[in-house]
Amino acid sequence: MSVQGYRVTRGSNASRLAGLLGLIILLILIAAPWWAGRADMRLMGEVFLYLALASLWNLMAGYAGLVSVGQQAYVGFGGYMLFALTIFGGLNPVVAIAIAGLLGAAISVPVAALIFRLRGAYFAIGTWVMAEVFRLSFAQVSALGGGSGTSLPANIVRAMADGRDAREALSYWLALGMAVLVVAAVYLFLRSRNGLALTAIRDNELAARSLGIDIFRTKFLVYIVTSAMTAMVGALIFLQKLRISPDAAFSVNDWTAFVIFIVVIGGIGTIEGPIIGTLVFFALRETLADLGTIYLMVLGLVAIVIMLKAPKGIWGLIKDRFNLQLFPLGYRVVRPDSTRDDQKGA
Repeated sequence: MSVQGYRVTRGSNASRLAGLLGLIILLILIAAPWWAGRADMRLMGEVFLYLALASLWNLMAGYAGLVSVGQQAYVGFGGYMLFALTIFGGLNPVVAIAIAGLLGAAISVPVAALIFRLRGAYFAIGTWVMAEVFRLSFAQVSALGGGSGTSLPANIVRAMADGRDAREALSYWLALGMAVLVVAAVYLFLRSRNGLALTAIRDNELAARSLGIDIFRTKFLVYIVTSAMTAMVGALIFLQKLRISPDAAFSVNDWTAFVIFIVVIGGIGTIEGPIIGTLVFFALRETLADLGTIYLMVLGLVAIVIMLKAPKGIWGLIKDRFNLQLFPLGYRVVRPDSTRDDQKGA
């Protein structure tokens, strides 16, 4: 679109360059089984899964305003569904992951109907309470090991692929594919009409309601989608671990606290933020993990410093300083006499 030389566009030179570099990096990562060791692939697989969890939590909290501290409910639910579907249903683990996502969406409907009656801090506490209900419920299922948990039978693991190297490569590709799927889904969702409504709700809920936006429906849709995909990520996590227990599956520390840390330091309410935050989190973890409790203290200190010095996170600092947007969501007006973006629209 052009008016008297002015151009209205979504993309920019930076976003197009980022897209090209992202494609090159993706191709290199796809080829990792041919150049990386097993330990490296396992670490990268963990990075991808945390990136997926962080992107989903950011969609809920950063865009829909649904601050949940109970997303471990769907991580654990997805993991247990994987074990149940493969052990008792005889399904291939890859098929079970997809079905776990559908079941996660189904179980999230009554959960949302209950906790959406709560607001603010009560909503956050409500999500944690529901996660505890999930944990205590699965701890009573003796067929899945009860409170002590269970391991995935060897024959199911061997059914994934022939040979250990092939299974390691498949697990890695599944984790990479999940991260790409989640980031792409979040990006496309935010560029859709529902994403525009979500952005309006985030900016001013009262004004959005006055424009006829169905706030409940939009937030409900976001909650269902994120729950389904979180369940799929949970299934993948415990497919890699090959063992599950209630305490591990519904750990608030592993699947929510660290995820919130990633989003906060990276930049909440942006697609780029969880990517930056995940890289920083794993850099800190790999560097400081041997320090025991000091490691957790350093994480807390980093989070406090970032929140005080850069409330918008690391990516927010970079974006304000260099006017960058790698995932263009809004429109930009470009002056005819300049290649630089003059104005950013919604």
